[in-house]
Amino acid sequence: MQYDVAAIIQGYSNGYFLMADENNHLGWYGSCDRTLIPLDERFRYPKSLRRVLNQNRFSTAINRDFEGVVNGCANRDSTWISEDLKDIYYALNQNGWAYSFETWQGDQLAGGILGIVIGGAFIGESMFFRITEGSKVAMVKLVERLRTKKFVFFDAQMMNPHLERFGAYRIEDEEYQVLLDKALKSNCSFI
Repeated sequence: MQYDVAAIIQGYSNGYFLMADENNHLGWYGSCDRTLIPLDERFRYPKSLRRVLNQNRFSTAINRDFEGVVNGCANRDSTWISEDLKDIYYALNQNGWAYSFETWQGDQLAGGILGIVIGGAFIGESMFFRITEGSKVAMVKLVERLRTKKFVFFDAQMMNPHLERFGAYRIEDEEYQVLLDKALKSNCSFI
């Protein structure tokens, strides 16, 4: 199936995101508030994770196994990532918009974060792990990369207790739209 990649990127550029409902029907969604992962000193993580990072048990890669990350993110009892949405992510990846930021332990995919990059915005769609701490290490290393590349924000879309541990915070839609406008005018390179 062919997807209008430009129209999909326009939707994300307007502050919407795609999700499938319980019947696997895709739709555009917005939110009155958004969850951001801080790219400044507010970003934090547990001391136990610092030990894991210091042990260098994981390496990172971008798009080494994009399909594996998409499937890992969708592999849940209840998921909003339908087969159609997977295909959209593949089309976005082939056109340079969607990326997987991965952790590896040797030759095994340990975890990863699926995201869409538009200008200086990293829009995190989902994350998963197969090896304990795999997604947490991916989060820390991804934040380091986004800082280095001078991204405006890391959008995690919706709050959960896991993200809260990293210092995630909510902003109102009006503030999000201002940041999004700034991000769209930024010329950041993710790779």
